[in-house]
Amino acid sequence: MIGIVEKHWPMSVGDGKATRKKKPRILAITTDCCTGCAGSPACIEYCPIEACMFWVPDDDHTPFGRIEVDPYLCIGCQKCISKGPDGAFLDGCPWDAIEMVPTDDWEAMHGVTLPDAPPPPPAG
Repeated sequence: MIGIVEKHWPMSVGDGKATRKKKPRILAITTDCCTGCAGSPACIEYCPIEACMFWVPDDDHTPFGRIEVDPYLCIGCQKCISKGPDGAFLDGCPWDAIEMVPTDDWEAMHGVTLPDAPPPPPAG
């Protein structure tokens, strides 16, 4: 099981319409190239799912950090990536630091089977 990561702002707010109904065939994964856009990430504004994309501070190099994607919430919509058909630049990550990976590959790498529906939010 993946450890729980504390989510910080900035964070995706979602559009209130998109929901995860089944496990997607692909997931968005941020690469080591992610800079967090110096605290004003371009990718999160495109994410239609609340709290799916979030800031993780770099405690050793404040105020720097990066964006992470919650694999339990990601719907695989690809709105956060910057590359469209034939390499055309779209909205999303300006640094090409988000990759779409097959869910099966991600699950095998992490030893986790993702559920169709997202887990309930933590009580608090």
